[in-house]
Amino acid sequence: MEYIPNILFAILLIAGVGYFAKNVKKLSRNINLGKDVDRSDNKSQRWKNMGMIALGQSKMVRRPIAGFFHIIVYVGFVIINIEVLEIIIDGLFGTHRVFTKILPDSIYGFLIGTFEVLAIAVLISVIIFWIRRNVIKLKRFLSAEMKGWPKSDGNIILYFEVVLMTLFIVMNAADVKFQEAGVGNVISQYLYPLFEGNIEMAHIIEKTAWWLHIAGILVFLNYLYFSKHLHILLAFPNTWYANLQPKGEFVNDANVTKEVMLMMDPNADPFAAPAEGEDEGEPEKFGASDVQDLNWVQLLNAYTCTECGRCTSECPANQTGKKLSPRKIMMDTRDRLEEVGKNIDANKGKFVDDGKSLLNDYVTTEELWACTSCNACVEACPVSIDPLSIIMEMRKYLVMEQSAAPTELNVMMGNIENNGAPWPYNQMDRLNWKDEN
Repeated sequence: MEYIPNILFAILLIAGVGYFAKNVKKLSRNINLGKDVDRSDNKSQRWKNMGMIALGQSKMVRRPIAGFFHIIVYVGFVIINIEVLEIIIDGLFGTHRVFTKILPDSIYGFLIGTFEVLAIAVLISVIIFWIRRNVIKLKRFLSAEMKGWPKSDGNIILYFEVVLMTLFIVMNAADVKFQEAGVGNVISQYLYPLFEGNIEMAHIIEKTAWWLHIAGILVFLNYLYFSKHLHILLAFPNTWYANLQPKGEFVNDANVTKEVMLMMDPNADPFAAPAEGEDEGEPEKFGASDVQDLNWVQLLNAYTCTECGRCTSECPANQTGKKLSPRKIMMDTRDRLEEVGKNIDANKGKFVDDGKSLLNDYVTTEELWACTSCNACVEACPVSIDPLSIIMEMRKYLVMEQSAAPTELNVMMGNIENNGAPWPYNQMDRLNWKDEN
């Protein structure tokens, strides 16, 4: 009978980690539906970016208030969860605060004391975040795409943090042996008088808080896959694989480049047959109409999006009342990717055409053509997401596959083709303006 709690704990741990691993496999499968792209260059800069941006939170603090409290929650989340290792050992082997037998009292006391201070700091930060979302109601949390589940998701994670931090403090406060030792109980000692009058009840409360704390952590771990808070894990690879090219430099399409070079070569025969052994194959689709047409880094971007709205709040098109919201572009891409993933799961590993696409069913052409391609959204993102690259891929599809550019662009492109310039003047008349009085 004495081993039943350990067996139950092992089952809970295996189930929680197993379900998480299953979802990670599904996540990896969905991301790899994208086209291949090589992002292995300049490794030193990539490691630096990951260290500064993902670990160091350097872009978060550009908005100092949110950045400061986010760092507290982030540091608290990482450091306090070191204590989970002790809980796992205790749960599997039936020990009680096993690290007290391994570490000197001074070190153990410093660690637990730090955890308790951080837990209170996290609680305060989370409450402030909740007030910003639900009382002050910051504008960037009130956009149309932030209704329903996205709004609830933001609050649910805050409630998770409040419950987990509270359980941690209560667990320590009701632990009579821990309180009597007086090592590391810098916060919980003030709650201990609530429990010291009834040792039996204190023991029950402590074990209940202990079980709920570890169960809550495992639930939180598996909730991440369904939440925007997946960025807790994906921010690191996302910043590593971010585009290092200068902002505003677009990738040349190899097929278009080949055609242009052929046109510019005075000795080339445009009607010549392909060289022997050269297989032209199927012409590649220009741009993207659905998530499978994007590259895997863009799909990783979609899953990494924190829905913080910094991109949208910096977008000049959005500021002037246009329909475009870079945040919505990323949310739509993730939602469509999830829909495609469920389609594959339902059809035994194969995607069956569902008559839908990212373009039109999720993202409208009005949104795409509102973009000024200024890169403000890319610069603003705290985890190096690139909404502009997805916008430009869908615009490329509209122009090159459907000839569906706005009239103004079609006129300009026609002028470039016929006159060598965006203006409707013959090349011979281009300098006539200099003769005007």
